Amino acid sequence: MTLSTLLTAPLDWVHHHIMVPRRQRAAFRQEFDTFQQLDAASAHPGRFALDKKNWYPCLEDKTTDTGFDRHYVYHTAWAARIVQRIQPEVHVDISSSLYFCSLVSAFVPVRFYDYRPPLLSLPNLTCERGDLMALPFDTDSVESLSCMHVVEHVGLGRYGDPMDPEGDLKAIAELSRVIRPGGSLLFVVPLAGKPHVAFNAHRVYSKGQVLAAFPGFNVEEFALIPASAQQGGLIVSPSDAQLQAESYACGCFWLRKKG
Repeated sequence: MTLSTLLTAPLDWVHHHIMVPRRQRAAFRQEFDTFQQLDAASAHPGRFALDKKNWYPCLEDKTTDTGFDRHYVYHTAWAARIVQRIQPEVHVDISSSLYFCSLVSAFVPVRFYDYRPPLLSLPNLTCERGDLMALPFDTDSVESLSCMHVVEHVGLGRYGDPMDPEGDLKAIAELSRVIRPGGSLLFVVPLAGKPHVAFNAHRVYSKGQVLAAFPGFNVEEFALIPASAQQGGLIVSPSDAQLQAESYACGCFWLRKKG
């Protein structure tokens, strides 16, 4: 940043980006000096090396509560409970959270597929390469499948994939193809009262759009994770009024294929 830019910047910007970090850094250095003194006076001084070269400043953690990503904590907890209720012989997941797959594999065998498979090794968990646009399964063959917080990205180019405004619909068609009649699909996407594209990050759907994309499925359960904690945690069967009020909530759909 040039001096002229700094001089013309709004005062609140200067305070947030310049003054506050300086104060935090000064406080951090003071805390380090204090800790060194306490260590030297302790019963077991020098148990660990205390050197500035090992500094790892964490300056934003002195909060009154523990923050977390509401979408990812709640939707994976929701899905794990559904899989536990289904008790499939094998659960298949397409590119969802690795935390979900690794934890669910503790009680159900999981086969995880991703275009960029992770080097993850756990009992009851296999990780293989799979393309959401051409899944490696026969039609009507999968008993239990999840694809969560994934489809909203398809076709936007964010991850190097070809841009395609209907990429998400093609992915949904492929998910629909491989589920066997009576089989379950756990499908999670961002929801709002007014659907839109937040280019190039993701799409945000309406509930009606999701249901229209799965005409061959019945809804076993629908849950909402509101954007604000003040609106609740995981809400099963939320009202239409609450859906309309949301701008970036998380919709969790347990769908069962007809037939």
